[in-house]
Amino acid sequence: MKKRVLFVCLGNICRSPAAEAVFQKFVEDDNLVDRVTVDSAGISDWHKGEPAHKTMRKLASLRGYDVSSISRPFNPNTDYGRFDYIIGMDRENIYDLKSRARTPENLSKISAMAKYATRFSIEQVPDPYSGSDDVYEHVLDILEDACRGLLNVIKEESGWH
Repeated sequence: MKKRVLFVCLGNICRSPAAEAVFQKFVEDDNLVDRVTVDSAGISDWHKGEPAHKTMRKLASLRGYDVSSISRPFNPNTDYGRFDYIIGMDRENIYDLKSRARTPENLSKISAMAKYATRFSIEQVPDPYSGSDDVYEHVLDILEDACRGLLNVIKEESGWH
């Protein structure tokens, strides 16, 4: 059965579209495209229909990631049913996701991106919006680490070796 992963941040223009692109590349590199689907969304609809932040697109591209998704808001009426893993970038995102969950099953799908990091000891992925290139680079470092950790968890839970 195909596993479906949704990354969520506030506006869906920095962290979650970058996580989507990094995770998608890892899925492709591990030849799991037929087993894993990935998407991203924002808690808010402030940037609905917009591309990811230009700095994130540029810096991710230099690392070989295609951050080309278009921002969309999280939809609790459909996203809880469509995705197996709903990954929030920070405490606020997790709080908002949990507050919109209507069942224990919905709640069980929510986790923090930081949980999957193995090289970084962090509680949340910082929001790089309006920060320097170094801040965006740091976020990409964290996302690479946490996306690899998440993919390893999914592979283990699914029995894919």
